[in-house]
Amino acid sequence: MTGLYYEEFEVGETIEHQRRRTISEGDNQRFCDMTMNQQPLHLDETFAQETQFGERLVNGIYTLALAVGISIPETTDGTIVANLNYDDVEHPTPVFHGDTIRVQSTVTDKRETSDSERGVVTMAVEVFNQDDELVCSFSRTVLSLKRKFAETDADSDD
Repeated sequence: MTGLYYEEFEVGETIEHQRRRTISEGDNQRFCDMTMNQQPLHLDETFAQETQFGERLVNGIYTLALAVGISIPETTDGTIVANLNYDDVEHPTPVFHGDTIRVQSTVTDKRETSDSERGVVTMAVEVFNQDDELVCSFSRTVLSLKRKFAETDADSDD
């Protein structure tokens, strides 16, 4: 487990996630197939060539999902109770096949739950391509374990 417990998140802290990912045509195709999104802008090269972009775009929801996945090891791996919401999703610059993305998360808010056994943490997540252009941003709010309650639960499992 590498994620942070509620107490370890600090408002204002920016976490530069170590993993990066180059997005392939196959990644985009599989995601579109799995989600039944048959938008020709993602799948039809001839169609996409006639658009303002001149080529197919990576599905924006895939970019969002990939960013969450990249962020998990340094934020919530093993320490999350639940993702509560994703807000303010923006895609200011398109992502294309072959782009490599990196992610950073900045803790913007945290508060204890009413029972004081867990905490709610909100992070501003930014996704950049290989040219350091912002390609996606969103706010992610999670329900996080507190260390002492997680350790108590683990001790009672023995």
